[in-house]
Formats: sequence, C-alpha cells, structure tokens
Amino acid sequence: MVLVISGPDKGVKGKVIQAFPKTEKVLVEGVNRIKKHVADSSQERGAQSGGIVTQEAPIHVSNVMVLDSEGTPTRVGYRFDENGKKVRVSRRNGKDI
Repeated sequence: MVLVISGPDKGVKGKVIQAFPKTEKVLVEGVNRIKKHVADSSQERGAQSGGIVTQEAPIHVSNVMVLDSEGTPTRVGYRFDENGKKVRVSRRNGKDI
C-alpha cells in the first residue's frame, strides 16, 4: 500500500498495480483516473466494446510514499537478515515492511 503525497489525489491510499522502473512511475489503484476514448475493435484494459473508458494513469514515484505495518507513511531502508537476504525496512520505526 502507498499514500499519494502530492497532486490532485493527495491523501489517497491505494495498492500498486504495476511499476514502470524505466520511467520511474507506478500505477496505483483508484488514483489519477483518466477517461480514454477506445475504438470498437481495440482490446484495451477494461474495454469490451469501445467507447469512453475510465482507467488509472501512471504517477511518478516521488509523489507516493510506502505505508508501513502501522499504516503510517515512511521512507524505505534496507538491511540484511541473518541469512544474508536483503530486507526492506521502515525508516520511521525500524520494522520490516
């Protein structure tokens, strides 16, 4: 889960649907909804027979923050556990994410 920290959808929490590392953007469920005009023959995401489709558009990763286990927004750090595996850690409380 992430929290949108800037833009028109500021304060909205949502789940990341897809990440685009090359462009540094993420697709968040229910955030940055746009209306797309789709042709009848096209098989676009969420469109069966064309028309106007409402769908999510990607937003930049700098506009979202990860929510920790307590539901508070936090920055992410990394550490290695006892098996040598890299683990994401909340910078706010030090717990694993």
